[in-house]
Amino acid sequence: MSVVINTNVAALIAQRNLAVSNAQLRVSVQRLSSGYRINSSADDASGLARADQLRSQSRMIQVAMRNINDGVSAMEISDKAAEQISNVLTRMGELAASAAQGTLDSTTRGYYKDEYNKLVDEIDRISKTTEFGGKKLIDGSLTSITMFIGFKNTTNDQMSVSLATLTSGANGVNVSKDALTSVTGALSAIDTISAALKAVNDARSIFGATTNRLNAALSNLQVTFTNFQAAESRIRDADFAYETAVFTKNQILVQAGTSVLAQANFLPQTALQLLGG
Repeated sequence: MSVVINTNVAALIAQRNLAVSNAQLRVSVQRLSSGYRINSSADDASGLARADQLRSQSRMIQVAMRNINDGVSAMEISDKAAEQISNVLTRMGELAASAAQGTLDSTTRGYYKDEYNKLVDEIDRISKTTEFGGKKLIDGSLTSITMFIGFKNTTNDQMSVSLATLTSGANGVNVSKDALTSVTGALSAIDTISAALKAVNDARSIFGATTNRLNAALSNLQVTFTNFQAAESRIRDADFAYETAVFTKNQILVQAGTSVLAQANFLPQTALQLLGG
């Protein structure tokens, strides 16, 4: 073995290994301090791409869940408005039954007619003021609303929600004013009210069924969101049990490398012994 002074090969080897150990220790410190196994693309390029895709899809799922909740709110508002219209129609049925009594004179029957006419106006008022997000729900201006409930551009990621027309006109519940001017008119109004109540009940059944479907879609998205989060975690998050063990190993390697480098730096001094120093 030659003894040289100008080039300390042992020290260079120790420096190279110490640099590697320091780099590995920095990675361990970064992972333990951030909680992530992947902190840059250099850590795992393909894993980072998959994790970012899962994160993006998870965030879109969160938006889709909010969209579904908006749809549920729209259906609940529509259903409650339909319930009030049903109550109004029930009262109109009472008025029609009362006005059908043959012992009433025209003046008394007019009292029932006046309230009946006011209730027709109330049906239109309810239908015109029932809205969500600026959209009229039961006045006939919209027949359906399409909601985005997924994270891809497919028909399965959209849902069409049906609406109903519950105005007093022919396209709605089909009730009109001045129906209680006579016994015959009052009797006819009873049939009209029965048909109107059926139309309202049909609409409410659609609202209820749509709400149930939206809730089912929401439950499915919640499961999907949880699974996507778990999948991203398995790729991106650091395993602290493993990383702690690696950190301890790298810490020991750095300490050992520093000690060896210190010893290697003293090797050229052996040349002094040859000089009798």
